[in-house]
Amino acid sequence: MSIKIENLTHIYNPKSPFESKALDNVNLHIEAGEFIGLIGHTGSGKSTLTQHLNGLLKPTSGKIFINDMDITDKTVKMSEIRKKVGLVFQYPEHQLFEETVFKDISYGPTNLGLSEEEVLARVKESMKLVKLSFDDLKDRSPFELSGGQRRRVAIAGVLAMNPEVLILDEPTAGLDPKGRDDILEQIKHLHNQMGNTVILVSHSMEDIAKLVDRIIVMDKGSVALSGTAAEVFKHVEKLESIGLGIPQISYLMKRLKEVDPDFKDEIFTVEEAKEEIIKWIRRRKNA
Repeated sequence: MSIKIENLTHIYNPKSPFESKALDNVNLHIEAGEFIGLIGHTGSGKSTLTQHLNGLLKPTSGKIFINDMDITDKTVKMSEIRKKVGLVFQYPEHQLFEETVFKDISYGPTNLGLSEEEVLARVKESMKLVKLSFDDLKDRSPFELSGGQRRRVAIAGVLAMNPEVLILDEPTAGLDPKGRDDILEQIKHLHNQMGNTVILVSHSMEDIAKLVDRIIVMDKGSVALSGTAAEVFKHVEKLESIGLGIPQISYLMKRLKEVDPDFKDEIFTVEEAKEEIIKWIRRRKNA
């Protein structure tokens, strides 16, 4: 599903002493099937923006089109939009509430009025997608599971709705390194397998650089930068001025290029850096 945002503004507590403009005339176009990384300092407007995409928040002004349907139109049934736009909040495991894993994941599909057979099929498929064993876990309490497993259960509950747009707000927050890597690997796998539109909100420049097709940088409620990792991360000073930066490995590669101009410095992941350093060592041996 494509997403088009036109002149979107959102003001919290308007006409009060606590008035705050969270979004300021945002214009964006996200193509169907794109994997978008949404980054920005705390308070930049990232979460406010994502919560507009399935109608949890209403704009103060502006329009939002999902597949050319204006979801800000009062005649649009938001329940239909929310079936297509799935939102995974930060710490989604805090929203688990059912007594078993199966009941929690099946809650959404059941409320869609699907048959028992279809609900069962969706639960099995969504658990498979996030690499959770249906037979081993379906009857267990989600609160007995590890933090990473609970996070996967929560994501599976959203996937069971078969969303065409998947929005993940800091999905690895609070996880240990292995749990974090597992979740990110599954998100990328899901995108490759399903071809859906994914919007990943993250503070990690490394994760964003490794996963997404395009990066959108938010600052003070507006879009500060947009483009590929190479296009965005070349603006080092601008990113640092708004409290962000480039991946740590990129700083290292830039220092190495100062030592030897043959080093490629437009590198944003550890894997790319490893390959470049190996190539450099081989060139030196053959020189």
